Amino acid sequence: MDRVARLPHLRQDFAASLVVFLVALPLCVGVAVASGVPAELGLITGIVGGLVTGFMRGSSLQVSGPAAGLTVLVFEAVQSFGLPALGVIVLTAGLLQLAMGALRLGRWFRAISVSVVEGMLAGIGLVLIAGQLYAAAGVEAPLSGTGKMAGIPGLLADAVSSPAALASLAVGAGTIALVAGWDRMPKRVRAVPGALAAVVLATLAAPAFDLPVRTVQVQGLLDAVQAPALSEFGGLASLALLGTVAAFTLIASAESLFSAAAVDRLHDGPRTEYDKELMAQGTGNTVCGLLGALPMTAVIVRSSANVRAGARTRASRVLHGVWLLLFAALLPSALGLIPLPALAGILIHAGWKLIPLRQLVALWREHRGEALILVVTALAIVTVNMFEGVLTGLALSVAKAAWDASHIGLEVVDSNADGVRARLSGNATFLRLPKILDSLESLPTDRPIALDLSGLHHLDHACRTALESWAERHSSSGTEPVQLTRTDEMTSAP
Repeated sequence: MDRVARLPHLRQDFAASLVVFLVALPLCVGVAVASGVPAELGLITGIVGGLVTGFMRGSSLQVSGPAAGLTVLVFEAVQSFGLPALGVIVLTAGLLQLAMGALRLGRWFRAISVSVVEGMLAGIGLVLIAGQLYAAAGVEAPLSGTGKMAGIPGLLADAVSSPAALASLAVGAGTIALVAGWDRMPKRVRAVPGALAAVVLATLAAPAFDLPVRTVQVQGLLDAVQAPALSEFGGLASLALLGTVAAFTLIASAESLFSAAAVDRLHDGPRTEYDKELMAQGTGNTVCGLLGALPMTAVIVRSSANVRAGARTRASRVLHGVWLLLFAALLPSALGLIPLPALAGILIHAGWKLIPLRQLVALWREHRGEALILVVTALAIVTVNMFEGVLTGLALSVAKAAWDASHIGLEVVDSNADGVRARLSGNATFLRLPKILDSLESLPTDRPIALDLSGLHHLDHACRTALESWAERHSSSGTEPVQLTRTDEMTSAP
């Protein structure tokens, strides 16, 4: 009775944990394979997300694990620095997250432009889809995002003449069709997650029809663990590796906290404590780094499945980590039966869902500047790389905010008897200086002018100097000196 009192929602949480486990299992394996690392590392991250991060306070119903949103970045990092360096990168990113949480910076991630985040996810989705098309065909993908995109026509043309590639693509296409149409299945059938059903069916179909498809390579859970050697920490002296760490930290934190805000809208339970959630994510990534595993974020797919399944407390996500651990320990050989094109199909579907087409259409109608930031961020990620693409989006967002904040208005009253009275209001910054000067230089030059600056909230040095220079030029035409009235009630008569 005492246990029931302490865990009043155990039955609901137990049932929800099984659903989350079934959703997480194929995604953990698929994300790892797409990232170019052993499949077991994805399971390790999922286990840590349940057993470590799941215990911690922050967002009570949010579930953490390896995310499709970091697949492209992990793949680039492994290709550039090698698999042994991954642990160092993830560990350092986790420590940074802990520091940011301790400094109460979690709430500031909510200030990041939604257009930048959605552009980041769209860019990731495009690269993920392009890369997994090659995996679905059973061939190696080009390393760069533009190379992946440009090579797709050739890939499809070559596949037509290759029975093995066609069979592999058919498995991937069947997986995508099943996952995409799973919501239309009867309610009883939908009790099994679509991704899991697709993987199981593909795993059964491949040997039944003797399909020539590649399967997941298995090396064992303990063998996959690669704690970073001390020599690997010397790489932190490299600016390139530090930039990758910064990208991991920024993207993982932003994705987790945006996910937390979305999950809060799905339930009526306790709200997210953002700084504590950031520390929980940092703790999980620190442990993942020590184990040489994939980085973790909070994942909206698993989190929403957790809420919909009726979870009430943190127990559901902890238990899902237990089920992942038991699967990895007791049934590791089952991973070796999973066809790679089936995992590629799941990730292509996941990548498609990362592209916010509906939001982009709405943004274009109402806020075209934000829509352009989204598109440019996505294209920069595809054509350059993840880190520089995100920085490009952030820079554009800051520039747009500065432009919007520098709104300026000019009100002119022209009286032949008293001369011209002009009043500036808003924020006078160098960004609007050309507009200000064009308006002032269009004023009459044959009558006295009184320029009232008391309506300005901000007057920067560049604008103040330009206004004084304009007043001198105007006064030199033989009319009375321009009267400048400022907020400090000083009157200038140059």
